[in-house]
Amino acid sequence: MRAFGSVSPILLVGPSWVGDMVMAASLIESLRTRDPGRPIDVIAPPAALPIARLIRGVRRTIPLGLGHGELGLMARWRAGKALRGEGYGTAIILPRAFKAAIVPFAARIPERIGYAAEGRSLLLTEARDDSARKTARTIDRFVALGAPRGDQMTSPRPRLVLPDGAREAAEGRFPLAGEGPVMALCPGAEYGPAKRWPAEKFGRLAATAVAAGYRVRLFGGPKDAPIAEEIARVAGVPVDDLAGRTSLIEAAALLAASDVVVSNDSGLMHVAGALDRPLVVLYGSSSETMTPPTAPKALVVSHDLPCRPCFKRECPLGTLACFEAITPAEVMAAAVRVRA
Repeated sequence: MRAFGSVSPILLVGPSWVGDMVMAASLIESLRTRDPGRPIDVIAPPAALPIARLIRGVRRTIPLGLGHGELGLMARWRAGKALRGEGYGTAIILPRAFKAAIVPFAARIPERIGYAAEGRSLLLTEARDDSARKTARTIDRFVALGAPRGDQMTSPRPRLVLPDGAREAAEGRFPLAGEGPVMALCPGAEYGPAKRWPAEKFGRLAATAVAAGYRVRLFGGPKDAPIAEEIARVAGVPVDDLAGRTSLIEAAALLAASDVVVSNDSGLMHVAGALDRPLVVLYGSSSETMTPPTAPKALVVSHDLPCRPCFKRECPLGTLACFEAITPAEVMAAAVRVRA
């Protein structure tokens, strides 16, 4: 990295996953600590970019009009050319994909740092070794890219800051009837079904929570709407189904108003954790050592099996045994404990 005190802005090429963008907040905080006068801009696909606007220290967010998995080589080249006059001195590329390095290369940013992957080292000025990718925490890998090679840095916890009035506006648009603590359920996981606790189990948990005096809210994007509908059907009690109805910022604001959040290992889990919510996280195919909850009060519910973590999108055995072993009763007990 350039010497401390540089005023040339940093361009952060951000991830397309919401959870990874939350974890990028740790890198941004570490950069602010190392060189507090240096502006930081973030370029990323639209799905995750709203989260960057909630990260303290981000000066500007730049939409990259491409979806997750979309190659768009010429679009990326044009986006980079459009940034040539911005005076960026350093680019940090978080995604490992070859395509992610095209924008800062086309922008002619003199220092381009990322992990060596997909044969893209020629596009980088500093290609870092990523041999610990399958064992290190994602947060630590991100923070390491912002430090001089070989430096051992302590990763700050990711934090999100809601705009003034965001919580009140969201609660006004989506009022919740009744009284009692609010349990937020986040049953989705964009990565795939092997990261989703079954809807039938979420439904039984919702019924148990309502019987215990909780008001239950279901969160998720449009793709999660069928899952939420199934949960509501199984629960057989009134729940507030918000899946597909809120913006990402509204969902964050309402999560911030919840008394406890129960979630799969998903983007919304990381959002809730960065908003300091008491959190219960259910792990199936993914690993709680690589993407753990960072909330001050968090409990992990998982079962050790020979086949997990497999990191697959779908269960290779067709059994989803890692999630079938988790019962609604133990999740409810964890929710009660984490609020204590």
